[in-house]
Amino acid sequence: MLTYILRRLGAGALLLGIVTMVTFVIFYGVPRMAGQTVEQLAAMYVGRAPTPAAIEATIERLNLDQPIAVQFWEFLKGIFIGADYQYGRDIVHCSAPCFGYSFQNNTEVFGEIVKRLPVTFSLAIGAGVLWLIGGVAVGVVSAIKKGSIFDRVAMGVALAGVSMPIFFTGLLALAFLVHSWKILPNASYTPFTENPVAWASGLFLPWVVLAFLHAAQYARQTRAGMLETMGEDYIRTARAKGLKERTVVLKHGLRPTLTPILTIFGLDIGLVLGGAVLTEQVFSLNGIGRYAVNAIAYKDLPVVLGVTLFGAIFIVVCNLLVDLLYPLVDPRVRAAH
Repeated sequence: MLTYILRRLGAGALLLGIVTMVTFVIFYGVPRMAGQTVEQLAAMYVGRAPTPAAIEATIERLNLDQPIAVQFWEFLKGIFIGADYQYGRDIVHCSAPCFGYSFQNNTEVFGEIVKRLPVTFSLAIGAGVLWLIGGVAVGVVSAIKKGSIFDRVAMGVALAGVSMPIFFTGLLALAFLVHSWKILPNASYTPFTENPVAWASGLFLPWVVLAFLHAAQYARQTRAGMLETMGEDYIRTARAKGLKERTVVLKHGLRPTLTPILTIFGLDIGLVLGGAVLTEQVFSLNGIGRYAVNAIAYKDLPVVLGVTLFGAIFIVVCNLLVDLLYPLVDPRVRAAH
């Protein structure tokens, strides 16, 4: 078991390094390979209406005239020990971990991401609990009552949930539930430590809308897995022993189905933590996703690079946690390692 954990940790660290390198090459190396000059690349980091002086200063700041290996080494040094940028006559220090420095807003990218992380984290955790419990529960009941009215309606709703994007369901929910019928309050964020009730009520509508999209996939996945598992020989053996139907379904039928569910849950949570772009934009939540959208609009490329790398790291970490949780869900993993 210890060997399995150490191997997964090593693989996760290696993957983080590869993701960092690939992300850097996409932003710095690929444009050069496509024929973009150093001046054109620097202009992308200056923002709108770049001046020749600003372009030249950006080339010196980011070492864009250096080989890509040197640039990547300087970028890594910034992540671990911080970096200094020449900004006019002043030298700006970006503390470690330095994911870049926004010269549009004169702020460190990592600090701004951390400032917005509680909003995105609250959105991801609340919606994740709803779509995991709701999707799995609906999938189990649909599998047990295969062909019933509940099964048909649930799978029809699940198909609709998968098909309709957030910007459609979110705007509909705002139009009817908030503005027309006034059933729910408008979406807002209040820190949990200040007022837990206001925190939950302000995020309830975004939770439901985001969970509706993902719960549909979980319901369909759980139903398919349960239908396959409930036909196995060991299920018939468990029933022949006189076990209660609830024990047969939850302990012997559902448990093997949880492994793929855990896999996609880790991916989905990682993606949402990396920035739920559409949800935050629709409900005007000042999280990481909206921060990235604003950076794209103002061509603030250091922010786009920082958010992309931060989101990729979240996905890798969530997948690593999923790998470490496999032995708890499926004892066969412990036996194999």
